Amino acid sequence: MRIIKNFGYFLLVSLRSLVRNRWMSLASIGVVSVTLLLLGIFIIVNYNVDLFARQIKEQVEIVVHVKHETTDDDLERLRVRIIEIPEIREVRFVSRREALERLKESFGDKAYLLDGYEDDELNPLRDSFEIRTTIPEDIPVVARRIQSFTAVEWVDYGEDILEQLFTVTQGIRTGVFFFAVILGFTALFLIANTIKLTVINRSDEIMIMKYVGATDWFIRWPFLFEGMIMGLMGAVIPLVALNYGYTVLAEWLQTQVMFLAFVPSQMVIYEASRILVPMGVLIGGAGSMFSTHRFLKV
Repeated sequence: MRIIKNFGYFLLVSLRSLVRNRWMSLASIGVVSVTLLLLGIFIIVNYNVDLFARQIKEQVEIVVHVKHETTDDDLERLRVRIIEIPEIREVRFVSRREALERLKESFGDKAYLLDGYEDDELNPLRDSFEIRTTIPEDIPVVARRIQSFTAVEWVDYGEDILEQLFTVTQGIRTGVFFFAVILGFTALFLIANTIKLTVINRSDEIMIMKYVGATDWFIRWPFLFEGMIMGLMGAVIPLVALNYGYTVLAEWLQTQVMFLAFVPSQMVIYEASRILVPMGVLIGGAGSMFSTHRFLKV
């Protein structure tokens, strides 16, 4: 309850300190802003890469090519075994005739080149199953399992491209995490040094406050508020820049690359603010606590 009662005092003291040490405060806010701006860019890139990857993954399917000598009974048994796999969402049987019709359609005006292959004895294509999994990441595991089934000749799912896609998206997530940690420590260090200078400048005042009975936390709270305000300001500035920059860039890219969808700017900024604002305040508060704990002799 005491902190609520003295909230106005703490806030006023912290604001006065920010003004008094405005150049160091601006430097700290600038570093936090640059740090969170870079992190925000990584977050936006990560969201869009995730969206692109999800769009591609949703189009990926496993194609199970069946051996030529497979009987109808064997085909049915294979279909049942495939359906029983829990990771599978959808199974579609494609006969050799349907596969030939699709091939003709893809040939367009050259479809006449396939005339004469309609007879099953001459049709070189195979019966197949087209399979989609509930989770795209399960595709390699499911494909390897189906490959072991007796009637299966081979399984195709674009293995190299899909695994590279998984590697890239995971690499981006890992990079964003480590980048955030490194930049966070950089901003924390500068804020801690700014607060340290404030503590040193107010050493006489702090000593007097101790003599008249001020508690440790009564002295620390203004410094904590100061750091949190710097962190908050350092988060708001990049959010404004990201909101404007991403909106303009996404609109321009959408006209240039119409086959790709981008994450809506409102959603991106909302998600970025959920990360950047708490992170900015946390960095500011942590820097303040670190500085007062180490340098404030109360």
